[in-house]
Amino acid sequence: MTALKIEEVDPNTPVIVGVGQVAERIEDTDYRGMSPIALAVAAARAAVLDTGTDERAVVAAIDTVACTRQFENSTPGAPAPLGKSTKFPISVANGLGATPRRAVLEVAGGQSPQHLVSEFGREIMTGTAEVVLLAGAEAISTIRHLTQSDPKPDFSDDPADPGGIFEDRGYGLFGLTTMEQASHGLISAPVQYALLENARRARRREGRAAYAAAMGALLAPFTAVAARNPLAAAPEKRTADELITVTGRNRMIADPYPRFLVSRDQVNQGAAILLMSVAAARRHGVDSPKWVFLHGQADLRERNLLERRDFGEAPSAPAAVEHALEIANVTLDEIGFFDLYSCFPIAVSNITDALGLSPDDPRGLTTTGGLPFFGGAGNNYSMHAIAEATGRLRDEPGSFALVAANGGVLSKTSVGVYSTAPTDLKCDHSDELQRAIDASECPVHVRHPHGWATIETYTVMHGRSGNTGVVIGRLVDGGGRFLSQVAAEDGELLTLLEEAPQPIGERVFVSAFGYGNRVTLDEVTATRLFAKPPPKLRDDYEFVRVLRDGHLLEVTINRPDARNCLHPPAHEELDQVFDAFFADPELWVAIISGEGTQAFCAGNDLLYSVSGKPMYVPLNGFAGLTSRRDMNKPVIAAVNGFAMGGGFEIALACHLVVADESAKFALSEVKVGLIAGAGGLIRLPRAIPQKIANDLILTGRRIGADEAQRLGVVSRIAPEGEALRTARELADDILGGSPTSVRLSLELMERTQGIADCVDAVTAPSDVVDELMTSADAIEGMTAFAMKRPPEWKNM
Repeated sequence: MTALKIEEVDPNTPVIVGVGQVAERIEDTDYRGMSPIALAVAAARAAVLDTGTDERAVVAAIDTVACTRQFENSTPGAPAPLGKSTKFPISVANGLGATPRRAVLEVAGGQSPQHLVSEFGREIMTGTAEVVLLAGAEAISTIRHLTQSDPKPDFSDDPADPGGIFEDRGYGLFGLTTMEQASHGLISAPVQYALLENARRARRREGRAAYAAAMGALLAPFTAVAARNPLAAAPEKRTADELITVTGRNRMIADPYPRFLVSRDQVNQGAAILLMSVAAARRHGVDSPKWVFLHGQADLRERNLLERRDFGEAPSAPAAVEHALEIANVTLDEIGFFDLYSCFPIAVSNITDALGLSPDDPRGLTTTGGLPFFGGAGNNYSMHAIAEATGRLRDEPGSFALVAANGGVLSKTSVGVYSTAPTDLKCDHSDELQRAIDASECPVHVRHPHGWATIETYTVMHGRSGNTGVVIGRLVDGGGRFLSQVAAEDGELLTLLEEAPQPIGERVFVSAFGYGNRVTLDEVTATRLFAKPPPKLRDDYEFVRVLRDGHLLEVTINRPDARNCLHPPAHEELDQVFDAFFADPELWVAIISGEGTQAFCAGNDLLYSVSGKPMYVPLNGFAGLTSRRDMNKPVIAAVNGFAMGGGFEIALACHLVVADESAKFALSEVKVGLIAGAGGLIRLPRAIPQKIANDLILTGRRIGADEAQRLGVVSRIAPEGEALRTARELADDILGGSPTSVRLSLELMERTQGIADCVDAVTAPSDVVDELMTSADAIEGMTAFAMKRPPEWKNM
């Protein structure tokens, strides 16, 4: 294909016309303690200056500012001890003196800079934008340093709306992190990447020492580049041995990663890129040798972590590189400069493995020095990589650079191929490739596993309070994949993970609990550590009171100061109480109520939730009831006062509900940004008309006892303060019948609930009638009737 001449390029073609980078280290003599906003503004000014033309005119022409997110606004609830901008792109624009008509805050992820170049390159090509500033910065090191100072600086900013469009795209974390992962310690990036790294080692059948040496050899050349980079956070050349040898300074973080192999987030760095259409570049007098063209691009996403076929590779990343090269119509051999995202070794080797790139390729694999040494400037690292590549391409006109940016856990890859050689922007076909990735097969995910399994991958987290093992395994029975932690007391299994030549493939035993799954070396150890005592009522509950009265069990939630809201310790006690109730043949009916007159249960204890303590419910659900199967004995909810959120869900899970006249019911989760996930979203639409259920769920509206009874979620209404007394009367009525008949009636109703056709449900095969007719109660009932005497039920 004949190369385009500069004058033949479409005037709407996007070009990089300016790049800027800034950095400061706390130990620098000219250290200023710049905020993220100040760093991004300084980088943006440098990018404008880099155009070599009228700075005021360029700033005035900026119609779009798009920024990457900072750590303090990349996850919900992330701390910002010195404050932060509420609209970071507008803060940057204001600091620069620009008045864009559009400002964009991109989703989190290291792929962001390259993705923004590709996206806004298309916007420029279609005429939607003409002059676009991309910027980002991190001041993590400064924030940590100055948080200890007095007085503390204020990095917050709440810029006024300039009248343009502000678009906050949100965190973009869906699919990248889950409650299940968090409950098993998969929060930090080193832990998650270590799982992938150890799986790759197993695939390659390499020993621990050999694999560590290879990681060191891969990243040692990166340190040489960082040592020459004045912007690097750690400009020190290191040998492969230095990188992998564990010392006090190079402590182990998560096997197999010591600190020197991990992305360095304690940085103060900012970078910016200025994009223009060719027409705008000409109009502003930017010399064409400064123009850098995007020749090829691709954006692909890997399957979510637990859906991946093989943890030792992420095929979407090399596929994105290959597609970007295809669009650029160049080969790997024609690339003069690479920057492969290097947050951890596997991020690099995942691409070099697939493409046949040698770790010691003379062209090098980084333009900056890489994330562990140049610095992992949060979501903005690849902005620096593109800026560095731009400078090298200008120095060697006609050469090509490839930047591969990564977000998540090898989850999102954005690739760009750049050159000063003129070209029109070409469309990529990432969407087609993505559909194939999404359609690929994945293992069955088992959230609550139990039984023998094999280790699929693992890591050991090293912390100040001790080490914690994390295992992803496959069940021997069925092959389902699960996530778990090593039981804290199983030192033998932890030692195996830390010292065995290859733990992957070893047999383990997994047990499921509400707080998470735990693996042990064998079933004997699991039984010793987790054996539950026979279900039995106790006298020493802290958050629950129980009263046994013949065949009746009364259960009272005893947290009146918290409106009987539930937290994990209370859930566990209720779960144990109901285990005992359903296991005891002499207990036939249960009543659950709340202490005091204010509330039956006002749901989840939100104050406990925000305290940072682990939040979970037992496997049997909220209050030990909402996910419990085989509830074949009647449970009556005696609702006094508020039954809100989880409290309403408890009532919905009960067979009968008695409410006093003052009772209020609501699924109020939408009012606090949550959902009724303990069964409310399922049970309420099945219990009442769909449209009314939608009304209650989507508004969080409260209903009183009368309306609740009309809708069918309340069985009986009691005078105010008399719910428990009325519930006892209802229980007495039930206790007058055969407990066997009651139990089997509940069982048959539950078994046939999912059969839509009435006749099919009536005629469905069942052994319930056979069990009933051979029971002692059936014989006693008929005999007592014939003899005209009260029956003496045996529950047999």
